[in-house]
Amino acid sequence: MIAWHATHRRLVAGFLAVALVSLLSGAVASPTAAAVPGAAAVPVPQWEPGLRSYFVLAAPGDVSPAVSATRANGGSVFAAYPAIGVVVAHATGAEFARTVRQAPGVQQAGATRTSDIPKQAYEPAVPPRPPQHTPRGPEAPRWNLTQIGADKSLPVASGSRDVVVGVLDTGVDGMHAELDDAFDASKSASCAYGSLDRRDGAWRDTNSHGTHVAGTIAAANDSVGVLGVAPGVTVASVRVAEQPTGLFFPENAVCGFMFAAQQGFDVTNNSYYIDPWQYLCPDDPDQAAILEAVRRAVRHAERKGMLHVAAAGNSDYNLANKTTDSSSPNDSKPIDNRPLSADCIDLPTELPGVVTVSATGKEKRKASYSNYGTDKIDITAPGGDPGKQDRGVLSTVPGGRYGFKAGTSMAAPHVTGVAALLASAHPEWTPAQLRQRLLAQARDLDCGDDDRCAGDAFRNSFYGEGIVDAAAAVGAAARWR
Repeated sequence: MIAWHATHRRLVAGFLAVALVSLLSGAVASPTAAAVPGAAAVPVPQWEPGLRSYFVLAAPGDVSPAVSATRANGGSVFAAYPAIGVVVAHATGAEFARTVRQAPGVQQAGATRTSDIPKQAYEPAVPPRPPQHTPRGPEAPRWNLTQIGADKSLPVASGSRDVVVGVLDTGVDGMHAELDDAFDASKSASCAYGSLDRRDGAWRDTNSHGTHVAGTIAAANDSVGVLGVAPGVTVASVRVAEQPTGLFFPENAVCGFMFAAQQGFDVTNNSYYIDPWQYLCPDDPDQAAILEAVRRAVRHAERKGMLHVAAAGNSDYNLANKTTDSSSPNDSKPIDNRPLSADCIDLPTELPGVVTVSATGKEKRKASYSNYGTDKIDITAPGGDPGKQDRGVLSTVPGGRYGFKAGTSMAAPHVTGVAALLASAHPEWTPAQLRQRLLAQARDLDCGDDDRCAGDAFRNSFYGEGIVDAAAAVGAAARWR
């Protein structure tokens, strides 16, 4: 029932194996969408070979210029988010984005990918329900919980069901016996192709990554299997990974953040980077449009009261000294040694207000794969070590099973769980207040003898403010320290 899992590095997940039908908070869209507010009826778009996806941006509050420009240039509106002035357009032809940028009222436009849109975007399948297996007793020592003081916090507080954590990921197996009490299907959906799909089960896991993340946050405190950091909170699934590629395209992420805002989640966990560009550079007009669209969606959700937590990445890369990237775009042929500047950033983890999480291994030192960087890392948490089961993070995987994974993807949900504990105790706090308290309560962790680490025990490029502290979050710090 246990399987070691090493995921592809682009998932910012397990260790790098190589590595609307209706108006929703200003969003309308889906393959069956009928209308865009402030515009005439939108024809139901049809898939055809060679279709590409684009963001067309207008001023927040009015997407009509973007809608008009899209139609005038032979495109169709696949999704629209009036609150943030973003349209997802589908079109053929290499000149679409360049021409649309010249239209009155259009602020930016750019391709969201370098590959064609799959036919599944117009005929999305509901992932099958996995057969469930009966969980058995504790599988392994819970070293990761001990490392953050959760063994001290759990007897004191486990969080409130009124606090909702959105897992933006590959989906969640909400039927898993360790998650079924915490999981809320009514607040779950799929955004896997850039439009909202609220059919029952559309949010199910298509990989195992999202279920593993959800278990670290909220697996039941029932003496069976594994245990989450905040088993008393509610978990919702927002599937943003496309199939069959498994990639997290920008239009999927924007849909996910807008849905999260509409649902009123308290915290989101983001253990991925937004494909196809590992780092997006504002001097490229396509990438600039992606940067702005995602930035608007993240900010919109934060203004609705949501704290975002994100994984720092698994490339052992100094985010404060970017030079080149040979992994992007990852949906077509990557560009070898693509030059990067300091303005090129990893989404969503490097956006303002997002809590950026690096990873420690079992010995509470920087994990070999974890990204780092001065003023880039906010906090650290257990991500595990690759290769050996007892050094990975054990959590839930679909079908009532368990599996080990390692990566900053595994570190982030530890922080998300502690943020949910804080939100449970202080429901009146803003995202900024939650973020400030998370960092202030982190336990100092010095650089050790690694000369790549810059800073001191109070704040450094490997661990930020230190390792997240669950005990302090629930007032058990006196016993912990």
